[in-house]
Amino acid sequence: MAQRVLVTGGAGLIGTNLCRRLLDDGQQVICLDSFFCGRRENIEDMLGNPRFELIRHDVVQPILLEVDHIYNLACPASPVHYQFNPVKTVKTSVLGTIHMLGLTKRVRGRMLQASTSEVYGDPAVHPQKEEYWGNVNPIGTRSCYDEGKRVAETLCFDYHRQNQVDVRVVRIFNTYGPHMMRDDGRVVSNFIVQALQGEDITVYGDGSQTRSFCYVDDTVDALVRMMEQTDTPGPVNVGNPVENTIRELAELVIELTGTRSRIVERPLPDDDPVRRRPDITRAQKSLGWQPSVSLRDGLMETISYFQKLL
Repeated sequence: MAQRVLVTGGAGLIGTNLCRRLLDDGQQVICLDSFFCGRRENIEDMLGNPRFELIRHDVVQPILLEVDHIYNLACPASPVHYQFNPVKTVKTSVLGTIHMLGLTKRVRGRMLQASTSEVYGDPAVHPQKEEYWGNVNPIGTRSCYDEGKRVAETLCFDYHRQNQVDVRVVRIFNTYGPHMMRDDGRVVSNFIVQALQGEDITVYGDGSQTRSFCYVDDTVDALVRMMEQTDTPGPVNVGNPVENTIRELAELVIELTGTRSRIVERPLPDDDPVRRRPDITRAQKSLGWQPSVSLRDGLMETISYFQKLL
């Protein structure tokens, strides 16, 4: 039987692709978004579907709905956006999660909280396992996002222990793909847009810092598997265990776009993690999941998307 599923932040990168996947799976989908980061154009092709509903709403304010499952994705996820109004970012993570957990409790449903690899901060343990508590600066320029997401996890497990609320927590590592914003400040979209426009590609630091890039379809598949399984509330890392330097990413984007852009270096931002790679053993065991899309193939799809967008 079809579930009635609420996706907060449903017009963002992951939310858009998740809504589309849930519709393909036969679910009834409510997309909730304030359009601070999400874009209406991302979900316009779904508006004619009778099983899809759009609500413009900010999760900082409570809302009453009748749903079975909630994917709580609402929160600015790129430095450009979460540092624009850091107090609002904290409110979105904390108050938004409280409101969604309260809704889940009332309807006796199930909620998946989209947490982040940023809860590990600049990790002193590599690769990062879920048991690692992190190395986070609580008063830095990234703290509004890092600590907001950490408190959101705390709330999930306190609601679970105190009120038996059915929760799932995933820690999402760098995700990219179609429906990224061109100006969101994320490294993949930055590099692709700069390359397609023939501009210099900006690398912060010397480009030796590493990230693990997961294509959005793989991330969405993990979220759906996490919601449907009943073995663990999490947290579970969701990301690609293949580690790449930022310079390697820039060079691959140059190759795939055929641009003549040069790589230029700029000072490294405060609290920027030096290394980031998930240990996905738990996801492999609990979800039967691991990424299937290579960085090269995923970048080709993303470049194609931006070529049409630009």
